[in-house]
Amino acid sequence: QVQLVESGGDLVQAGGSLRLSCAASGDTICISAMGWYRQAPGKERELVATITSSSSTNYANSVKGRFTISRDNAKNTLYLQMNSLEPEDTAVYYCHAECKSWSSVDYWGQGTQVTVSK
Repeated sequence: QVQLVESGGDLVQAGGSLRLSCAASGDTICISAMGWYRQAPGKERELVATITSSSSTNYANSVKGRFTISRDNAKNTLYLQMNSLEPEDTAVYYCHAECKSWSSVDYWGQGTQVTVSK
């Protein structure tokens, strides 16, 4: 079992910055890829960014050049640096971890709210 706890969500003005953190605990040795997803009211959950165990990254087109995903494996922590925030970035942001042992299991955090005002 892996537990994921996000933090860092807040209310910020457009053009501002936030850094989200996701602390992993439990059987963290099985974690391979991690990522951030978001869900806005009335919309489906969408991918924001992912990072592999070797730190290869992938971003949604809407956040490229503004967001940076990173991970500190020694601290079992995932980060998302968000710059030049836009009202369209308003959503609940979820941390995801893929755990690979006998099979692949997905874990999710409880989410952290990011609200960007105009």
